[in-house]
Amino acid sequence: MTTTGADRPITLLVSAIGGEGGGVLSGWIVEAAKHAGYPVQSTSIPGVAQRTGATTYYLEIFPVLIDALGGKRPVLAIYPGVGDVDIMVASEFVESGRAISNGFITPDRTVLIASTHRVYSTGERMAMGDGRFDTDTLHKAIARRSKNALLADLRAVAQKEGVSLNAILLGVLAGSGLLPLPAGSYEEAIRAGGIAVEPNLKGFAVGMAYQFTPEAALAPTEIETKRHAVTASEALEARIAAGFPECAHEVLLEGARRLTDYQDESYGVTYLERVTAIWAVEQAAGGDGTLTREVGRQLALRMSYEDVIRVAQLKSAPERYERVRAEVRAKPHEPIVVLDYFKPGIDELCAVLPSGLARPLLALSARRGWQGRAHLGMKIRSTSIFGYGCLRLLAGLRNWRPKSHGFKETQDQIDDWLTDVKAAVQKSLELALEVSECVRLIKGYGDTFRRGQDNFDRIRDALIVPALDGNLDPARATDALANARAAALADPEGTRLSDVLASFQKTELNQAAE
Repeated sequence: MTTTGADRPITLLVSAIGGEGGGVLSGWIVEAAKHAGYPVQSTSIPGVAQRTGATTYYLEIFPVLIDALGGKRPVLAIYPGVGDVDIMVASEFVESGRAISNGFITPDRTVLIASTHRVYSTGERMAMGDGRFDTDTLHKAIARRSKNALLADLRAVAQKEGVSLNAILLGVLAGSGLLPLPAGSYEEAIRAGGIAVEPNLKGFAVGMAYQFTPEAALAPTEIETKRHAVTASEALEARIAAGFPECAHEVLLEGARRLTDYQDESYGVTYLERVTAIWAVEQAAGGDGTLTREVGRQLALRMSYEDVIRVAQLKSAPERYERVRAEVRAKPHEPIVVLDYFKPGIDELCAVLPSGLARPLLALSARRGWQGRAHLGMKIRSTSIFGYGCLRLLAGLRNWRPKSHGFKETQDQIDDWLTDVKAAVQKSLELALEVSECVRLIKGYGDTFRRGQDNFDRIRDALIVPALDGNLDPARATDALANARAAALADPEGTRLSDVLASFQKTELNQAAE
């Protein structure tokens, strides 16, 4: 039972993202409190779609039975106060961090119940580099800022049991004893709601019996972007195990899988041949495999560049439709309709043409100012026979890709980058690592890709080439590259990068004049 005195209500804040049943969960809690005979009030603040914010539900339960109040009624608040929340329930891990930053989780009173799984936010997805939130930092913040925390990947528990996450969370809340409500009241609330009663009662029972452990709180969870169960061939796996340092095995294996799915096994062989050349150079310089691992990571991403063929392949993958059905909770007999929007520009269309056709079209586009402006908007119902057929037709061009202008251009750029990395090793391994990391700027599709490529070219011309030519000290070049890359990743428009490069060049001129 809660230790909150009868002079104030028990305050509870629920934060849930779309599709996880936060409204149903808060409704169950309200109904359970009413069934048990306690005064209760609930309000909600809608969030924003596309994972930019969660909907929060604020509840206050006065821990004195209505019959014992002698006709009086407590005055309950409609909005949580900073430092005034007793129980915080988060359906996704980073929502715990949002609550901490807003001051709703405090060490003197707040008990946190949270699922540690991740659903990436819009900010994380839009970042030009690796924009993922550091969950280790969040674990430390929770340890400092909460009175107690019940953490585990409850979504995985729900999936294993075939029940909803909100039912699991309700069971955990009931099992914690933080509210003065008997288990029967929660069960009656589920029955009164009339929504998937038996599965939700099962989920409630599972959550109520769940045993939290430190290991469960810190255990790595399956990330929601890990879509494909593609395997590399035994030959590729054996080559990785025998030919590379252990620290690089996991990255290289994932890279080989990715590129086999992207193109074919021979493309995975090409990938390993390129990484082998880097490992040979690093070994000669006394490296431990760190450079090889990071080059392998970035090379796999660069070789699997996004084109209309890849987009069609991903959008028509069977597992995608299974995922969509799961997200909208469609029953086996219920049809779903998926509309996909495409807006390829001149560059994207020319990328799948042979170079003989692509070059004159790109030249004409540059002269007429069509680049970045002319697009072909398309809306395809990919769940229809015609729409799915169009996507599969585009995806089937995968065998044509090696003959396309975009493929040849990308391979030339990759070879130039790897040549720079090898040359940088002769200066210092630290410089080579920074050169390898700069290719992170080149990612995405359309305007995002063009901005990243432009920023990469500017950094290469201003810092990498002078360093490799011996006109810039390797140590200074290493620091400058790190700063320039961070600036480019933080500002996709390139303004901050311009400031960093201008400041560096000014410093170099001043030192040369002394």
